[in-house]
Amino acid sequence: MAAATALGLLQGRARLASAAATSLSRQGPRRLGRGGVSVLPPPWRGYSSEAKGEEELRVRYLEDEHKGIVVLGINRSHAKNALNKNLIKMMSKAVDTLKSDKKVRTVIFRSEVPGIFCAGADLKERAKMHSSEVSSFVSKARATINEMANLPFPSIAAIDGIALGGGLELALACDIRVAASSAKMGLVETKLAIIPCAGGTQRLPRTIGVSLAKELIFSARVVDGEEAKSIGLISHVVEQNDAGDAAYKRALALAKEFLPQGPVAVRVAKLAINQGMEVDLVTGLAIEEACYAQTIPTKDRIEGLLSFKEKRPPRYKGE
Repeated sequence: MAAATALGLLQGRARLASAAATSLSRQGPRRLGRGGVSVLPPPWRGYSSEAKGEEELRVRYLEDEHKGIVVLGINRSHAKNALNKNLIKMMSKAVDTLKSDKKVRTVIFRSEVPGIFCAGADLKERAKMHSSEVSSFVSKARATINEMANLPFPSIAAIDGIALGGGLELALACDIRVAASSAKMGLVETKLAIIPCAGGTQRLPRTIGVSLAKELIFSARVVDGEEAKSIGLISHVVEQNDAGDAAYKRALALAKEFLPQGPVAVRVAKLAINQGMEVDLVTGLAIEEACYAQTIPTKDRIEGLLSFKEKRPPRYKGE
């Protein structure tokens, strides 16, 4: 019974994904940008900031040996990558399009601004909002970060600088976090007499444990990359390089490790883990069983067996 219920849940999700599956194909072919990087055509380019005339979110489809990896780069240098209405809108649209693209294997969230990942909410914009506008903005930000957490493929946050408040909440929504040792991270909202409101009070305890999460949130403490690694907040810590992109390079290498694996298997493995962590073990095992069942009829599974038998690398197509 539990397995059937879990399978019904998975089938419901599949129907939702299928309904959105044609959105990307309508956009036409991609064009190549600088260095052979494939970037999406309009409407992506329409997301640029009117105030500063720069693209606040850069979307890059990598090619060649990194084909299947998409990089989302935050680019609000004038505001330390703070989350404002425009950036949240751009992120939401980007995630909405990516989630139905079966060619995407992994997404990396990074900063295009040296020394900064994301400084949190744009407090200058926030100060001009009416209280009702604040509630609306927070709801949209929370929904967008939840959408990021529910992407069907792996996501990696490359933290090469400061990640505070909403910036760390964004990183917490990713499956894996990589940071430079010099990076600074913390949920500092209590300093402003508010609390983390985009998942921080829920995802941080699930990541590092309840007691320590309370301590960090109550104190608004900021930790560096080394301490973040020691408490389990991040998976990998690296020494920063001269270019200031050491965490991104480590994230890219990690994402590359995912590429040879079966795309369907990786997606349902993520679903099984995410769903299973929220329920008891018996229900979790039923979810795992239902997820495994999704891989049985795939062409990739047959290809995996053939490649093993023929002693060659598999050629998976995500089918």
